[in-house]
Amino acid sequence: MTSPLLVIASRNAKKIVEIDELLDSFGIDVRGVSTFADVPEVIEDGSTFGENAALKATRTAEFVGHWTLGEDSGLCVAALDGGPGIYSARFSGDDATDDANNRLLIERLADVPAVRRAAHYVCHVAVSDPDGVVKLSVEASCGGRIVDDPRGSNGFGYDPHFLLPEYHRTFGELAPIVKRYISHRARAFQRLLPRLVPLLANARDASR
Repeated sequence: MTSPLLVIASRNAKKIVEIDELLDSFGIDVRGVSTFADVPEVIEDGSTFGENAALKATRTAEFVGHWTLGEDSGLCVAALDGGPGIYSARFSGDDATDDANNRLLIERLADVPAVRRAAHYVCHVAVSDPDGVVKLSVEASCGGRIVDDPRGSNGFGYDPHFLLPEYHRTFGELAPIVKRYISHRARAFQRLLPRLVPLLANARDASR
C-alpha cells in the first residue's frame, strides 16, 4: 500500500527532520518543498502565526498539487511585548541567522531581570488539500524563560536560550526524544495527528 504523501512547506532542514520524526510511525511520506523544482518562496505577510501557516500551506499546495503542511512558529517574550513573535526567524534582519537572532534577543533583554524573562514558543500548523484549501488548523505553545548564556547544542533557533524551569534545562540541552513530546511543535502535532492521519488515508483511497 502506497504511503500518503505530505509536502512540508519549509526549506528549514532541521524543522523538516523534527516533523518527519513526529510523523514517522504513522506511515506518512514526508517531503520538504526543496525536493520539488522551482517552487516559489511564499511571502509571509500575515499578521499571526495562523495566517502565515495557512499562506505557506495553500500557496505551496497550489504549486505542487499535493497535500501540504504549512507551519509557522516563533518565540514570544513578555518583556518584549510578545516579540519577536511572527518575526522570530528574521528578527535580526533579512539575512538573519540563528546566532544573530540570539545575540539581538539577549541584547534587548540586557536590563531585564530573570524574573521578568517569561517567554513561550508558539507553533501553528495548517494543512491544505492539493487545491489550496485549508482542511486542518491547530496551534499549541510551550512556556519557559530566557537565559543569557546559551546551553546545549541540540535543536535550533532560540533553543539554547529557552529554559524549561521544570526540567532545569534549555531546549538545546534536552535530548531530541524528550523535545519530541513536550515542545510547542510536538504539542501541536499531538492535536493534529488524530485528524491528519485519517484525512490523508481517505484522500489516498479516494484517488485510486
